[in-house]
Amino acid sequence: SLLTEDQVAAIREHAVKCLDEPQSIPAHERHFLAGPTQVLLDHPAIVGVLNEIIAHARVASEETYGFRFDHGFTMRRAAGEEHNPFNPHGGGLHALVGNSHIYQHQWGRISAGLTRVVCELTGVEEDDGATLLLSGSHKAAFPRPQALTDINSKLWESYTCPPGSVLIFTEALCHSGRPWTNHAQPRLAMFNCYNAICAKWAPHGVPDEVIDAMHPKRQSLFRGVWTGAGEGKAVNTYLDQQNRAL
Repeated sequence: SLLTEDQVAAIREHAVKCLDEPQSIPAHERHFLAGPTQVLLDHPAIVGVLNEIIAHARVASEETYGFRFDHGFTMRRAAGEEHNPFNPHGGGLHALVGNSHIYQHQWGRISAGLTRVVCELTGVEEDDGATLLLSGSHKAAFPRPQALTDINSKLWESYTCPPGSVLIFTEALCHSGRPWTNHAQPRLAMFNCYNAICAKWAPHGVPDEVIDAMHPKRQSLFRGVWTGAGEGKAVNTYLDQQNRAL
């Protein structure tokens, strides 16, 4: 597990309160990424991976990260729900050619594009219903095999883990949700996405008052979507009211 038991408990409590009783939370903490959950935004272990696969050195400093937060959500799923979340996506050619879902390898370095970080706040056992993954599909340039329309295809892989564990993968990888089967406890997980400083896929939806309550370097994850050249404010190494992403 990446998180301690106390951290998992605090994050779970905050996440459930955001889902069920948002008005009971002060405005500056009324978001799933606020309060105790902030640690997930820039946990050293997560930052270490993102620095290798999406960061741009020119916009990284002691005050700013070399990548940006794109969007995220809390997912709570119980066994027996009518909705079927099985929907394979990613892998092969995406709808918008050239967008940040594309995985590349240049000059001996990975460029993972839009990168998903999943934090499982519930322990996951075999066949509980965790996210399905198609290993290697992030390098594909052709449509997904028809066999993947079968949720029981042997091509799919998944995982088990204790609560507080993190899964990181490029959104270029073919993946899918699936029904949760553990009746003893619902699945609770944070699905966050990060991107290169010059790319954006979705609005993050984090209110200004929540961002303003964060540590300054953490705030830099929400700066505008551009890189720039030159010195000073000609380079995207700062956050202010004019340089914020939606």
